Amino acid sequence: MTNDALLDKATARHRAGDLAEARRLYEEVLAAAPSDSRALFRSGLLDLQESRPASALARIEHALALEPDDPRYRMGFGRSLQALGRFTEAVAAYRMVLATAPDDADARFALATALHSAGLGAEAVAAYRAALAMDPRNADAGNNLGVLLCEGRYYAEAAEVLRRALAVAPAHAAATFNLGKALQGQGDARAAITMYRQAVALGENSTEALCNLGNAHKELGELDQAHACYAAALRDQPDSVVALNNLGCLLRTLGHLDEAEQTLRRAIALEPGRAALHGNLGNVLKDAGELDAAIDEFRRSLEFDPSSAETHSNLAYSLSFQAATHEPALAECRRWNTRFAAGLSRWAQAGDLRGAPDRRLRVGYVSPDFRDHCQTSFTLPVLSHHDHDAFEIFCYSDVARADACTARIAACADAWRETRRLDDDALAARIREDRIDILVDLTMHMAGGRPGVFARKPAPLQICWLAYPGTTGIDAIDYRLSDSRLDPVEHDAHYSERTIRLPDSFWCYDPLTAGPAVGPPPALERGFVTFGCLNNPCKLTDATLDLWAPVLRELPESRLVLMTPPGRRRELQARRFEARGVDPARLDFVGFRPRAEYLAGYLGVDIGLDTTPYNGHTTSLDALWMGVPVVSRVGRTAVGRGGLSQLHHVGLARLAAGSDAAFTAAAAGLARDLAQVADIRATLRRRLEASPLMDGARFARNLEHAYRSLWSEHAESPGR
Repeated sequence: MTNDALLDKATARHRAGDLAEARRLYEEVLAAAPSDSRALFRSGLLDLQESRPASALARIEHALALEPDDPRYRMGFGRSLQALGRFTEAVAAYRMVLATAPDDADARFALATALHSAGLGAEAVAAYRAALAMDPRNADAGNNLGVLLCEGRYYAEAAEVLRRALAVAPAHAAATFNLGKALQGQGDARAAITMYRQAVALGENSTEALCNLGNAHKELGELDQAHACYAAALRDQPDSVVALNNLGCLLRTLGHLDEAEQTLRRAIALEPGRAALHGNLGNVLKDAGELDAAIDEFRRSLEFDPSSAETHSNLAYSLSFQAATHEPALAECRRWNTRFAAGLSRWAQAGDLRGAPDRRLRVGYVSPDFRDHCQTSFTLPVLSHHDHDAFEIFCYSDVARADACTARIAACADAWRETRRLDDDALAARIREDRIDILVDLTMHMAGGRPGVFARKPAPLQICWLAYPGTTGIDAIDYRLSDSRLDPVEHDAHYSERTIRLPDSFWCYDPLTAGPAVGPPPALERGFVTFGCLNNPCKLTDATLDLWAPVLRELPESRLVLMTPPGRRRELQARRFEARGVDPARLDFVGFRPRAEYLAGYLGVDIGLDTTPYNGHTTSLDALWMGVPVVSRVGRTAVGRGGLSQLHHVGLARLAAGSDAAFTAAAAGLARDLAQVADIRATLRRRLEASPLMDGARFARNLEHAYRSLWSEHAESPGR
């Protein structure tokens, strides 16, 4: 049989799928004619088919050297290079094909895929568009273009492109999955769920599809369905780090902290260097009250991924719970500024401050918590009392799921902007388009904050307030709001922002409920005093327990109620108290509860014990609302002076102790005077209601006066 006949037979077997016989025949041809370009090329294609790209490249390169003008060989050469990950060289090869055959649709598509693989997204998008113009029925090109458009957050266009691909190939599993991603990116989680379910049915990367399906359910608040999806993904792929991470985060949301920790540690064992796992574990540990361990995890996460601004914010904020002085938090915030803000261009210019000094000012508030959240207790009193003739109020809401509180807040705004789908650049641009004069950061480095937006300086004056009385460390934020008790003048050097002290208080509080009614001190019936602290467990530092233990030892019949999640953390807290000479049997634990149940919990508490070095803030006001006096330890930081500030306004400044010994004396003395406790309990809600702490109109006027004064000051000297 001649070589040509052998080659024809080899080619026929190749096309028939009999790869072993085809290879044998190709080798027989090449043994007789080592420079047969056809046999070299076709056997090279067979190598590619059998995942031997190095051998394929050698054979096809040899064929191309023999026939340099054959575009088929040049295409094979490019595909071999691409299979080896040599994308730039593959791009060059495909461009050479197109130089001589510009209408070659296969080459156009191959060029697009090589550009895509090379990370040249913009060029790849153009190439996919060109490939689709030549062959609109190329569903793979449509799918790949959809992927890139999703990556660029052009979700609407991506959805349109992917729908066209599915019109051509309805069973295209990858396009089905990616359409789900595009729809979810547009905010249509319900439609995304439909597509993800179809993708799972089509067998498209079912683990990832199930994870995305779970994420969509979670976004809609359908947490049981989300849990079922993540569990299914893990049945499909037990070692899926993505599924474990998603499940761990969901378990944290559900309050199952022990399970969340175990799940995330299992993921870390599989992939120790994945930064997000350590960051998420840090959040779980912080919620559980293991602050030191949480900070260690945040630091470890940043070692693996120094580019995570969110993790760095978590670290900076967490330090304020741990440190007895301002310096550690300030230093970390300044490092955040250097790493993530220093290289950004500031958009606002001095000229933005021009205009009549008494003109209507545009004030923007940015928050992810315009919802059923403790922050609403403070934003609603202000927003509902703004002078809309003098100030035009914009709210930039990052809320994932709107609720009744969202509606109440939105009704107070002149303009409401949904910003969850906007990245920092897009949100900053929107703020500039709205011509905001004064932009207020309500979240700072807390979860869901947008410090990257403020770092871009989209408004000429920027102020931080409410999240916590601390610092952002960001040069682009000009001011921070405080009060004189939180921040004596000697504190000014501890912040990157200039401190503006409001006349009364940093806070203006609305309990958002008329009940439950205040009851009598439970000690009158029980015969013993119950102390309580329903603060975030991460505030239960060693310093806090060292502060409380002498009180509990001095009153051995007393009990203590603590908010601590179920599981091993309660055992841990019991051991910590036992080590300080307090019988763990005297401790009562409660978990996180809905607000009505949480407030009712104060009916069983006689006296609140405050935490240190970070005092209770919202929780202390809740306690006062329920008639429970709080004994506080005045610290050296603003967050540690919240008790002093709040107690002053209800006539209980004597319960703000300047030393540990004074704290013990105040708490024990109050516990031994139940008549005084009963009197305080009977009058405290009225005192709170009559104080500046609940005078929304007064607070709003004070705040507006600060806004107007700052604006006038800068308008007179815009170059400062």
